[in-house]
Amino acid sequence: MSRYILGVTGASGAIYAVRTAMHLKRLGHHVTALVTPPGKGVLRYEEQNCLFDYVDAQPDVNDFFAECASGSADYAGMVVVPCSMGTLGRIAAGTSDNLLIRAADVCLKERRPLIVVPRETPYNMIHLDNMMRLTRMGGVVIPASPHFYDRPKTIEEAVDTVVAKILMHLKAFPEENDVVKPWKGTSMLKVLSKSTGKAKGKKK
Repeated sequence: MSRYILGVTGASGAIYAVRTAMHLKRLGHHVTALVTPPGKGVLRYEEQNCLFDYVDAQPDVNDFFAECASGSADYAGMVVVPCSMGTLGRIAAGTSDNLLIRAADVCLKERRPLIVVPRETPYNMIHLDNMMRLTRMGGVVIPASPHFYDRPKTIEEAVDTVVAKILMHLKAFPEENDVVKPWKGTSMLKVLSKSTGKAKGKKK
């Protein structure tokens, strides 16, 4: 079992936080949640308060005496999901003006995995500059961009394609990724023959 920090901000997409916490707990990990006041508001508004069913600890986001404020604590990594652009900018600037920002700063200085999951579109130059700065510092930016290789049938299945990336970069899988099947590739001939078959069917 490893211990992870889950930061939740006021960006839309609270379901990403819930599915991340749920899978971390299912895999046997300890989850410490740092939820900003806007994050709590979005959890309520998007009806995702079940997040707290998967959380082991929830320090106040202004409590700098909490364990995760120190690099001496034994956390394996942190993800901020969803990550607002304001939070991303403050992490990149190292402001440490609340416990979430401080915990992210600690992960960077201790060379632990730090992942941010922005759910914003389109990006402006400030957003892109901050993502570039954070990447140069050792952080990983995983936009909330689901993939559709496996033709997800539900919102949860689509969300899990992003969550699987998060868990992989946190090194949270004990063995094989069992959240989403890894992509094994396919034959271009098979893809083209399927497309041709569909086109012929439409013609009839």
